[in-house]
Amino acid sequence: MSLIKSISGFRGTIGGKEGDNLTPIDVVKFTSAFSQFIKESSKKEKLKIVVGRDARISGEMVSNLVVGTLMGMGVDVIDTGLSTTPTVEVAVTELKADGGIILTASHNPAQWNALKLLNGKGEFINAEEGKRVLELAANPVFNFSEVMKLGKCIKDDTTIDLHIQKVLDIPLVDTQAIKNANFKVAFDAVNSTGGIVLPKLLKALGVNEIVELYAEPTGVFAHNPEPLPENITEICNVVVKNKCDVGFIVDPDVDRLALVCENGDPFGEEYTLVAVADYILSQTPGNTVSNMSSTRALRDITEKYNQKYNASAVGEVNVVEMMKATNAIIGGEGNGGIIYPELHYGRDALVGIALFLTLLAKKKMTCSELRYSYPEYIISKNKMELTPDINVDKILERMAEKYSSYDVSTIDGVKINFDKEWVHLRKSNTEPIIRIYSESDNITKADHLANTIIADITAFIRQDMK
Repeated sequence: MSLIKSISGFRGTIGGKEGDNLTPIDVVKFTSAFSQFIKESSKKEKLKIVVGRDARISGEMVSNLVVGTLMGMGVDVIDTGLSTTPTVEVAVTELKADGGIILTASHNPAQWNALKLLNGKGEFINAEEGKRVLELAANPVFNFSEVMKLGKCIKDDTTIDLHIQKVLDIPLVDTQAIKNANFKVAFDAVNSTGGIVLPKLLKALGVNEIVELYAEPTGVFAHNPEPLPENITEICNVVVKNKCDVGFIVDPDVDRLALVCENGDPFGEEYTLVAVADYILSQTPGNTVSNMSSTRALRDITEKYNQKYNASAVGEVNVVEMMKATNAIIGGEGNGGIIYPELHYGRDALVGIALFLTLLAKKKMTCSELRYSYPEYIISKNKMELTPDINVDKILERMAEKYSSYDVSTIDGVKINFDKEWVHLRKSNTEPIIRIYSESDNITKADHLANTIIADITAFIRQDMK
């Protein structure tokens, strides 16, 4: 079974049986439920919803189903075609739409697709809103429109240019400084819509020398599309071979950003946000937010500027809610997701590229020199598979109690903050697993910390078995 229903959307593999995978019947049902939810929440009979998609092979088929269903529900559709997640988010507010649907499975392989759901603010729907959509989808009683009340579809291919212009208009984006730096830049768009957007953005920013890798949006991903170090070795070589100043890697829907230094070393996804926040904080005082499983380096940089850092539960919606609650001026996630509310509350690789190049131009140092100017932390990611009869919640409660003399947060699982180290324990929502992320200033210490916590959990389990 490969159909995942969550508060922010529906994700699954294409084909197979209804209810088990993301089939045409499921797409129609979920789209109808979302349309009904928007009608309820907006109290409007006539709606306008923006739809966009990444380049994956199933995208055209899913888009046709979504657009047709919305029209059948009496909704007017603005179909942006091949686009990016942040572009659709921007388009919802700029075009004064009532919501949006992004068709992308993000970093998942080509056989996956998803419907990601946006409210009228161009933001992912929250837990309460998502719960209502799930209820409507589970008990489908939809009233489709009569022929004279069907929705209309308007094709709009201007939203990418609109998005880029909004990025250029950000006061802290200095196109003149970028142009004067005469950067040579490479990028890897993994054969998705980044190949459409990034050349336009880079040229608009004043970058004249661009080396493209996998820029044709065929949807046939040339490698695993998640921008992790093990998946980006080719662009690391391209950057060195072509003597580029920096390389950019985006995922299929262009909301995550990874960097490669001029010497071919990965900058580290965790440090994309750190670098951009460094620049923002150097120009504007304010608070920052990242999720609990992101590097401590953001906290260190924030406190260097005498500002306040806060950690949210994992998930973009949770980061955004915390940012709003704390008036944060920059935030995001350690997966290369930058959220800059000056433009919109969503992860945006375009904003990240523009602000990073501005920082690099103003610092007048190489990318690798910039990277090594930041505090060094390494995250160790582990998990424990448990038997179904083990009470994971109880285990987490006992771990929080054991380490209660330290700074412990139970906002999302259990996070234990030591001096310059931390460990975060979260349970899986779908299987008896505890995910254990730990961070220290080197991998040996991070692994040791994780192993200590795993030993504690094992001891609790053994006690219960006696």
